Amino acid sequence: MRNLIAYITAVIVISYSCAGGGTNEQNTGSNSGDNAENVKPTSTKNQNINLSLFLDLSDRISVSDHPNSTMEYFMRDTGYINSVIEAFNTHVLSKKIVMMNERVQLFLDPPPADSEINGMTQKLKVKLDRNNVTKEKIESVVTNYKTIPVKLYELANKDKNFIGSDIWGFFKDNINDYCINDEHRNILIVITDGYIYHEDNAFMVGNRSSYLTTKLVEKAGLINNDWKSIFNENNYGFIVENDNLENLEVLVLGVNGYNKTPFEEDVIKMYWSKWLDSMGVSKYAIKSAELPTHLDEVIKNFILKP
Repeated sequence: MRNLIAYITAVIVISYSCAGGGTNEQNTGSNSGDNAENVKPTSTKNQNINLSLFLDLSDRISVSDHPNSTMEYFMRDTGYINSVIEAFNTHVLSKKIVMMNERVQLFLDPPPADSEINGMTQKLKVKLDRNNVTKEKIESVVTNYKTIPVKLYELANKDKNFIGSDIWGFFKDNINDYCINDEHRNILIVITDGYIYHEDNAFMVGNRSSYLTTKLVEKAGLINNDWKSIFNENNYGFIVENDNLENLEVLVLGVNGYNKTPFEEDVIKMYWSKWLDSMGVSKYAIKSAELPTHLDEVIKNFILKP
């Protein structure tokens, strides 16, 4: 126990001495989208964090269907995950052992039939508390999150077994049970291009839909500079089946418009912003598929600032 306390103290001192100055960025809900406001850094050391990651393993990560010469999208994803787990580790190391009650987990929905993939994701479901925390366990969490997701993406690209993701169904049916705990600050990181589609949950009610595709954007006429007026006047957006997410914070990473019109990503972000607002999400930010180095500070600030 003394060795663990010494380890934690040393890491905190090193982290503090290496911290740089500058302005921090935070996005909040209520139609925030990418709007940022400057806030003073605050500590999360007195909070318990319940951190969930949701990976969209659809063909958006295909190196053949959606290549990117600067950095492939699956590599960007793993870079984002590295920033997420580094922030979680910083938080864990700031906690007193007697106060520790932290959780981190990763979801794929629908769950893959591949037993190897399921075995990998099980290793990423971790609880750290005063009864089980050790230096080795903390280090294993970081190591697993920096290596296992890479293997998941490699398997998907090798087999071209893009299982897809039912993001809308996950928010409708599972998010309250899987990602929200009253004793924690609940944070969900969704890594996706922003499009939503799964054949088991694809339907419309009026102009509201359970999915978002390039064809839907085109059909709705959201491709010109008056797209906002069309969107609002015709009440486009996602169908809302869950409005009880006030105890959840959501960070969406990787939004990428494939139509390459000047407005495609803005349309995607509008769909998501309206949806998250309607579900009562307390704080959120929606970010494009930037390079991981550009989003590293944004990701860490989102997690480490209450």
